[in-house]
Amino acid sequence: MTAPVFVVDSLRPQDLPAGEYVLDGPEGRHAVSVKRLRTGEDVVLTDGRGHWAEGVVKAAEGKDRLVVTVPDGVREEPAEQPRITVVQALPKGDRGELAVETMTEVGVDAVVPWAASRCITQWKGERGLKALGKWRATAREAGKQSRRVRFPDVADAATSKQVASLLAEADFAAVLHESGDVPLSDAELPATGDIVLVVGPEGGVSPEELALFAEAGASPYRLGRSVLRTSTAGTAATAVLLARTGRWS
Repeated sequence: MTAPVFVVDSLRPQDLPAGEYVLDGPEGRHAVSVKRLRTGEDVVLTDGRGHWAEGVVKAAEGKDRLVVTVPDGVREEPAEQPRITVVQALPKGDRGELAVETMTEVGVDAVVPWAASRCITQWKGERGLKALGKWRATAREAGKQSRRVRFPDVADAATSKQVASLLAEADFAAVLHESGDVPLSDAELPATGDIVLVVGPEGGVSPEELALFAEAGASPYRLGRSVLRTSTAGTAATAVLLARTGRWS
């Protein structure tokens, strides 16, 4: 079992006076009161942006303060290539958080919430901000759980036109759709650059959206014979892409 991961706001050499770091606040409370870490146990500190450090618990103080010795300093994990972004249509209920959680665990690099025309769920006002906050918190927690040190970005909710602009800039752009003649597993993928994949809502991608995305250079691809729910399709597709690009080798 690898060491548990704890997220810090900043992780630079100057944040480690005398080779130590004091983990406090909610993360410190989780380490001391929930995980019950003790002297001599290993931990990993990260800012979620690729900077990380291996540490050893020096002392647990009170209920929310962990003193960690960092013998080897801060390291940086480079961003992987190609970068995989999933445009995720807004599902009902908590299925959006499920999608973000499993895509993060698999290894997606970015998630773009998409207000598709056939989405039942709509993010508006305070409700939208709250939902976006849940997606971002889910990505953070899933990143920790899966021992990642570079967490996926969760963008602001996008319109179909904004998604089209994103697709136009990609090195490979695809829409998961049953009309695709080519399976995603057979697509020609770039070794570097940006891969952008669109996952539609339960009601499917509308003909107008398909046409808009086609103009932006995104072709339809299918995963397989079965039809997956929107909350699981992105995870399955990301796994295919990670295997095909060699990131899982």
